Amino acid sequence: MPEGADALRRMKLAIAGLIAVTVFGTVGYMILAGQSATAHLLDTGNQVALVDRDDTRFAGTDLPHVLGDASVNEVLEEAGIMQARALICALDTDAETTYATLSARSMRPDLVIISRARTLDSKEKLVLAGATRAVNPQLIGGRRMASFALHADVAEFLDEVLHDDDFEHRIQQVRLAEGSPFAGLTVADLDVPARFGCQQLAVRAPGKGAFVAAPPDSTSLVAGSTLIVFGTPDQVERVRAGAVPR
Repeated sequence: MPEGADALRRMKLAIAGLIAVTVFGTVGYMILAGQSATAHLLDTGNQVALVDRDDTRFAGTDLPHVLGDASVNEVLEEAGIMQARALICALDTDAETTYATLSARSMRPDLVIISRARTLDSKEKLVLAGATRAVNPQLIGGRRMASFALHADVAEFLDEVLHDDDFEHRIQQVRLAEGSPFAGLTVADLDVPARFGCQQLAVRAPGKGAFVAAPPDSTSLVAGSTLIVFGTPDQVERVRAGAVPR
């Protein structure tokens, strides 16, 4: 049995955390497996399974993987999509990415699906197909270049906070599930800085509502709200633990 396939079976039998399932094609392989998205997921302690129709793209990797068409439900299920935290989908064409996105969404209505769009026009279509967010790498790259040109220190700071593993602090999100003890409190009641030692940068209302930056003390927190916090991994983990429904 191939090492990657064997690793996938072991991971599914003794899963301790959530899996990030990565689907890639020719371009996706360069973007995801080539020291970017996949590497970042692994560096931050996530489990990753790969899906592709071309077994030559698995050469040199011992990551868990499945050989097959990512638009086929059985292939996605074999990759662990039912246990997955997220799906990153970056196939060779927008059509292939759309089919894979549709299949994944039909299987997991609650799954975070990030799909790569090759054109601006396809971004909207991928969202309609079920993508939580459609990303155009060229557009993001261009905006980052402009940010470094206009606001170099801000851009560098955010780059380190989000991507530099040696930087002590992180910006993270904590979603309040149904039954969370934080639900029903106000920002003042929760008092994240005093209780957990980190900063609360923003609150987002349920259902992808608007972000409220530097939320007033009177801001109400409800089930489905998302807290955006800035702190060390230990501080953020304490916030997460405190938000867990009892």
